[in-house]
Amino acid sequence: MSAENKTPPTIDDIRAAAHRIAGVVERTPTRHSTTLSEIAGCDIWLKFENLQFTSSFKERGALNKLLSLNAEQRKRGIAAMSAGNHAQGVAYHAGRLGIPTTIVMPEFTPFIKVKHTKGFGARVVLEGATLSESFTRANQIAQSEGLTFVHPYDDPAVMAGTGTIALEMLADAPDLDTLVVPIGGGGLIGGIAIAAKALKPSIEIYGVQTLAYPSMYDVVKGADLPCSGQSMAEGIAVKAPGEITRKVVAELVRDILLVREDEIEHSIASLLEIEKTVVEGAGAAGFAAVTGNPDVFKGRKVGVVLSGGNIDMRLLSNVILREMTREGRMFFVSIEIDDRPGVLARIASLIGEAGGNILDVNHNRMIMESSAKSAMLGLLIEARDNDHAREIRAHLEGAGFEIRDEGRK
Repeated sequence: MSAENKTPPTIDDIRAAAHRIAGVVERTPTRHSTTLSEIAGCDIWLKFENLQFTSSFKERGALNKLLSLNAEQRKRGIAAMSAGNHAQGVAYHAGRLGIPTTIVMPEFTPFIKVKHTKGFGARVVLEGATLSESFTRANQIAQSEGLTFVHPYDDPAVMAGTGTIALEMLADAPDLDTLVVPIGGGGLIGGIAIAAKALKPSIEIYGVQTLAYPSMYDVVKGADLPCSGQSMAEGIAVKAPGEITRKVVAELVRDILLVREDEIEHSIASLLEIEKTVVEGAGAAGFAAVTGNPDVFKGRKVGVVLSGGNIDMRLLSNVILREMTREGRMFFVSIEIDDRPGVLARIASLIGEAGGNILDVNHNRMIMESSAKSAMLGLLIEARDNDHAREIRAHLEGAGFEIRDEGRK
């Protein structure tokens, strides 16, 4: 398949890609989850693409594309544009193959992703205030230096590489009747849909996008929802889907479901707590769509693609804290108290009696609207769940303490 080829890959192309990348790209497991199945009301199988060396499915398409280059193209080198997973997948395998690589990354790209990409041997050009500007710059560099541009999704060889995921899933779990796949530009779902439908025409494919970036949803459904803002799932925060991929999605994908940011956060936390696996926002979108649409998936055998696990540690910790707060496992109370010995100890005892655990204490005497003999006590408390949190608050109030503010409930 040449760089100019705009025809979607066939099942034979995908089988050839599987043979080409075998033994180099990880054949990730497809595992059944009893607990997630009970939660979702359907039979859940997870495809752990977050276990790839660079923690993303992107390696499959990148490597297949690189192996399709002729000797002259490899000698001249390649160019690509990405803010994360595609950059690392391309840089890693190009470095292994000795192919000179230039990656244009937006100016806002986190330092750690730039560091990893450089660590794989790529020349990194930080240019562009947006992904579109970086994409334009990468194409300019490719044309001016005679490099082959490796598109992150709208390329038949890249799509064929990602389609190998479906071959593995249906080999490991042949009874699957539904696949749920995140959509950014459409390369992942496009390759998977072609392979899955060729192997099992009755299987149904559902795509997932965020409410913030419903670009493929807009194209396929003729909608006009805005694509902007911050999203936990930056890996699928794509404003313009591919030209090849949109045709495949329109033909083979049953529906595109949209998920909220809080649903993605809950999915990340659930997968971490239950499956002990770390996924990024895009990787969690599939399970978020399943739990958010129980009537669609009830009773089905559903394969969910965990597309990647590259999430910033600070962001992950924030997601965990926010989820614990939503569930009532952590809550904040503010109580005005008499500033005298024994009061704080009394409150601590009451919380302990109710089975709560104090995580943080803020004792503020500088509340100007209150008496100088008073203080404002702020407490961060750990509980089992929302019901237990209510019990703890009721126990405090029953002892005569007035909870003035629950700002971080």
